[in-house]
Amino acid sequence: MYAYVGSRTTRERNARGEGIAIFKLDPSEGRLTQVGLVGDLVNPSFLAMSRDGEFLYAVHGDETEVSAFKVDRSSGALAFVNRQSSQGKNPVHLALDPTGRFLVVSNHIGASLAVLPVREDGSLGDVVQLVTLEGPVGPHRVEQKQAKPHFNPFDPGGRFVVAPDKGLDRVFVFRFEEGRLTPAAVPFVVTREGAGPRHIAFHPRAARAYVINELDSTVTACRFNAETGELQPFQIVPSLPESFTGNSRAAEIEIDAAGRFLYASNRGHDSIAVFRIDAATGALKFVNAQPTQGRTPRFMTATPDGRFMFALNEDSDSIVSFDIDPAAGTLAPTGAEVRSGSPVCMVFSTGVAA
Repeated sequence: MYAYVGSRTTRERNARGEGIAIFKLDPSEGRLTQVGLVGDLVNPSFLAMSRDGEFLYAVHGDETEVSAFKVDRSSGALAFVNRQSSQGKNPVHLALDPTGRFLVVSNHIGASLAVLPVREDGSLGDVVQLVTLEGPVGPHRVEQKQAKPHFNPFDPGGRFVVAPDKGLDRVFVFRFEEGRLTPAAVPFVVTREGAGPRHIAFHPRAARAYVINELDSTVTACRFNAETGELQPFQIVPSLPESFTGNSRAAEIEIDAAGRFLYASNRGHDSIAVFRIDAATGALKFVNAQPTQGRTPRFMTATPDGRFMFALNEDSDSIVSFDIDPAAGTLAPTGAEVRSGSPVCMVFSTGVAA
């Protein structure tokens, strides 16, 4: 199995990344060994892998483009396919629809969602739809001057695209049919003022979703109507320990495959918070916060088999491996760590032989 790591690369970002790093994953020990690099790329910050592991897609942060790469199934190497405009500034996230025929991209500046067709050869076509997000801005004088969509995953059924907007304190919901976005019956839910919703994770088995709020370091639990796309918040909890009094901002959120535990990364506290999910109600209970042994864990992800968690420490140029306790959900360092410049995203190619 191979892992692909996106990075920040520009001086404006004070970055040390070199492009998309390619690692071989030892699934028995959670160890990474770098086997390749696609350099000369500007901020290939967020990545998406096709379901069959044949193609990798990357947004170019602070730019206006998205790239497609062909994956070599034997070596994990990437071959450039093509590049297309996202028709917006600073694309920050991308997601393939369940058919693999369309790619949806969040433009952070310009506040839009772009839909690009994916051709049979994996290449990207021109944008076929651009949807602008609008609403009153939040109260944060620096981070909420305009709309700022940050994420656009599909729901588990593949019928809706959900877009948290950090600038508007809203989570937008769009129905997705035949390559087009249309507002859901309830087109958005308003979060707590100044929360700054960033990412969202859907429960794999229950009709629930959980939003990580960047600016106030909280997690909002929501009921999710799979027929209408409506989100109904019912709980909000801090992602930080009660004893922490410093500055921190939340970043990533993930739920284990069994739907028993939720993880949230904290930049500043430099930790991954662990929550137990109540099976009956979906409510969250804080368990602990595991230090990531580095600075600014912008991203984290579990291996496909759920045995290990990787923390990507952007400001200390490290990727640290943790064992996941299957009973308690807690994390323990494995002792495995690799150097990687300004890492900000990791995806796996499960279709590539180890």
